[in-house]
Formats: sequence, structure tokens, C-alpha cells
Amino acid sequence: MKFTISSGDLMSGLSAVIGAVPNKATLPILETVLFESEDDKLRLCATDLEVSIVEYVGAEVAEPGSIAIPAKRLLETLRQLPNIPVTFEVDERSQIKFKTDKGDYKLVGEKGEEFPEIPTLDSGLTIKAPTDVLRTALKKTSFAVSTDDLRPAMMGVYFQLGTEESRIVATDGHRLVRLIRKDIIAPEERNFIAPEKSLNLAAKALHGDQTEVTVSDDHVRFKSGNTMLISRLINEQYPNYESVIPRENDKELKVSREQMLATVKRVSVFASSTTKQMRLKLQAGQLHISAEDIDMSSEAREVITCEYDAEEMEIGFNAKYLADVLQNIDDPEVMFEFSTPNRAGIVRPSEQDDDEDMLMLVMPVMLNTYS
Repeated sequence: MKFTISSGDLMSGLSAVIGAVPNKATLPILETVLFESEDDKLRLCATDLEVSIVEYVGAEVAEPGSIAIPAKRLLETLRQLPNIPVTFEVDERSQIKFKTDKGDYKLVGEKGEEFPEIPTLDSGLTIKAPTDVLRTALKKTSFAVSTDDLRPAMMGVYFQLGTEESRIVATDGHRLVRLIRKDIIAPEERNFIAPEKSLNLAAKALHGDQTEVTVSDDHVRFKSGNTMLISRLINEQYPNYESVIPRENDKELKVSREQMLATVKRVSVFASSTTKQMRLKLQAGQLHISAEDIDMSSEAREVITCEYDAEEMEIGFNAKYLADVLQNIDDPEVMFEFSTPNRAGIVRPSEQDDDEDMLMLVMPVMLNTYS
């Protein structure tokens, strides 16, 4: 195999697939990237057997073939080079020589045919969505995914594709995000759970105006521009998330998102490192936010203005979960809906686009009896 390619183009291609190369591989070949020639292009493939990423880059192919090249050493070398042509030659023993006008380099690769097979997903349900819409949807939901191995279904994002709208849901049992998009529709209904890791990689790797999403029984594929990401699905039953969303939260609080987030971050420094408990006291026109750490004899209190005219109440939340929710809302103002101190609070942007309906839920925590 022999080809010449711009070091900048190759580094860009490797950067797109490197996320699928595991840090500690069970098989040495998983630490490589597969190079395959296709006419005047190279097909770069990386996989950890759960997630695979494929990227196409232009090249001058003098002799076709395939080779699996150690990924991280090659990428580190390219990072230190200016954007210049690099010529690769591979012999029958998988010895790789590449040279530039700066010098000559040598690596030992593995035969391309020994690289794990990448699923093709030639059949399945396919939809198209604007890439920026899909990327934003993944970002707004994936932060709430569970890390509990005992609840594998909740370790992914739940997609409910519909013919008139689609729902994208994530929950870890303490917080929940339900995002409804009317501009993501499918020819038929299909539900699936995609792992958080693959979606984070997709959000980083995808580019171009449109993304094509194909779903089979076991895999999902995201394809945009020259990039394709394929992931195994989580074949578990997703919990009935609708049953935990309160329907009668009639106490409404409207507040500046930026101001409340800054206050929560400051006050949370004084919260217990174990419980991260934060107290919200709602009064007409005022929101009192406080936290204390009894073991460290520390506490903090702040008051911010808000729109609230219901009866006074106090409710406790985990400060980290509250901050996460506020960080993933784009609107300048945020709307909270409460019922009682022991029922979940609903959080929404004050205003939303016609094509989007986002609801977040945060479970309360039991308050300590300090005044």
C-alpha cells in the first residue's frame, strides 16, 4: 500500500475517529486505526467494539490496500508537523514507513483484514435531521444519564421517534430531561436507547447541515458529511418516565437563569460535601438560597429577586443537580413549577421555539432543620 496525503487533512481525519480508540484496549488491534484505500480517498476506521467511527479523507493513492496503524503515536507525530505532504509505504510484513521533507519515520502496524468488522447498517429505519438541532438535543439530555451499572437502561438516552414529533429523554432517577422536537420525525414509530458515550462522540464528530440517523434492531448509525458513527444499542426496557412527572405543580417561580446559576454555584461551596443539600425559600418577589455544612461550621445565604406570588414554601435540592439543569437551559429566564416540598420540581425555559418543548425535573431532598 502506498499513498500521499496532507498532514493537516490526515490529522483532521484521525481526530474525528480517535474518540473510538480505547485508552486501555482488551485487544492490541483496537489501539489502531484502520486505513483502507477507496479510489482517491482513505477510509479511516476506529472501534472499541461498542462504538465505531468512520471518516473519509482525500489522498493520492499510488498502490491500494489496507493497514491498521497505531493511532496515538501517529496522531502525536502529525501534531508536531506543519501542513505538508506525507507519503506512506506499507510492505507485506506490515512495516510502515512515512516521510516528509522534515524526516523519515517508521512504525509497525497490523494487517487490515485482522481489524474488527464495522457494522454497515444497510437496512433499518432512516430519518434526517438538522445537525445543529440534533447536536443541541444530545447536549441538553445526555448530562442527566445515569452512571449506575445496576440500571443499564438509564445509562443511555431514550429516543421515541414519531411521525409527528420525537421525544428524547434521559434520567438518572434524581433528575429528568424530556425534550420534544417537532422537526425530528420518522416514517414510522421507533423507540431505542443509545449509550451516552456514543452520543457524546457523535455530538463532537458530526458536521454538515444534515445528519442521517439509521436504526436497526441492535445498532444506530449517525452519518453526516464524511463522518459516520455506529453504536450498539442498549437493549433494555426504559422506565415509564411519564409517571414521575407531576401534573399539578401550581406554584410558579420565574427568575433570571444567569443570576440564579451564579448564586447556586457560590452558595454550593458552603454545602455539605456529602449531601450537597441546598435550601430554596420562596417568598413574594424573593428567592432565598442557602446551604450549610454542620461538620465544617460553614454556611452561606443569598437573596435574589424573582416573580413569585404563591404561598411561601421551602424546598431542598442537590446543588449539583440544580446547577446542571440551569446550565442546560438557553433562555435568559427560567420557570420553576412547584407543588409541595416533597414533590419534584419542574423546570422549563421561560420561552421556547415552536419546534421545541423541553421539560426538566429535579427530585427534592429532605431538608435539615436549621433556621
